[in-house]
Amino acid sequence: MSDSQSVRARPVRRQQSRRQWSRLAVVFTTMVILFGVPWWTLLAAGTGWPDGVVVAGSLVFVTAFVALPAMMMWGHGRRHRDWAATIGDMLLGVVWVLFVWSVLAQLLRLMLFVVGVEDPHRARVVAASVVVVVLALLVWGYVEAIRIPRIKNVHVGIARLGSGLQGLRVAVITDTHYGPINRTRWSAAVTERINTLDADIVCHVGDLADGTVEVREQQVAPLAAAQGRLARVYVTGNHEYFSEAQGWLDYMERIGWCALHNRHIVVERGGDKLVVAGVDDATARASGVLGHGANLDAALQDCDPGLPVLLLAHQPKQITSAANAGVDLQISGHTHGGQIWPFNFLVRLDQPVVSGLSAHGESTQLYTSRGTGFWGPPFRVFAPSEITLLTLRRG
Repeated sequence: MSDSQSVRARPVRRQQSRRQWSRLAVVFTTMVILFGVPWWTLLAAGTGWPDGVVVAGSLVFVTAFVALPAMMMWGHGRRHRDWAATIGDMLLGVVWVLFVWSVLAQLLRLMLFVVGVEDPHRARVVAASVVVVVLALLVWGYVEAIRIPRIKNVHVGIARLGSGLQGLRVAVITDTHYGPINRTRWSAAVTERINTLDADIVCHVGDLADGTVEVREQQVAPLAAAQGRLARVYVTGNHEYFSEAQGWLDYMERIGWCALHNRHIVVERGGDKLVVAGVDDATARASGVLGHGANLDAALQDCDPGLPVLLLAHQPKQITSAANAGVDLQISGHTHGGQIWPFNFLVRLDQPVVSGLSAHGESTQLYTSRGTGFWGPPFRVFAPSEITLLTLRRG
């Protein structure tokens, strides 16, 4: 390397180093807040607990503070240790719920102050209330996360729908996120529930699994038995691009699903036709995976412009291009409905819709599923999972 190249390289390395330290500082500060507020609420805010209780409680918090990033790195980093990922995800969910309700508990503290309750009684009532509420929500949230999702029935009116397609049934699953917790039996049960719906089209709208086909195939395999009279279709989500998106597209084709990698198929019933199109996830192009990137023009190439279009696109924010193209109905997932309240408010900063049916542009509708599985923390708080049955109507 020449002297000039060496001189130029040093500022680049310094910039990269500064960015890394900045990211670490943000992460560290966030963790201090997430752990610090519950620690203060439960142990230090005028509670007057005996020294032994404070020391023991503080040790629990410090242990969790150190364990969370360590488990996340071992579990979701290069080593991919599922046991570590499970512990890290669990800790993340617990500390988030504990933080949220520790913050909200300050309203109770204020009310008790107003009515004249003094510390340490006031602080101990607040601490006990937080513990009870958090434990109840975590138990309930875990049950909600691992249960077989309920069926959510939604009727969608589409003006261009032909009379032969009246009442077409579209079963939707998304965000199954097969991952560190082995959910093979859950996957089989979800498939059985789909098969009770007598669906014409079955859709998986991305975030199929976290990991490669080799690692997660056992959990995904039961989807081979899903039944759709006219078609079974799948598109990638953002999480496929963390592992092997093309591998999952190929695998779904092998088990009999139609992978809509920026393309469409046409289904027909009663003499009327419907275009079913799919595009890659919004992050596909930036992932660097060759030949991937959302391309609605390619997906709709050579379509009959008079036919209604059903589009699968993982992220709700892909609705902008869908509305511009005159798509009749886009089906999306990605948001999980927030998964753990009040995360839904943060999701809304990035996506136009968190869940449900919404109208966009002159004639385009969007249905956003809350998701069928869960990602990361095995909890769902005020954001239940769903298997959606969309019934298409003329009008």
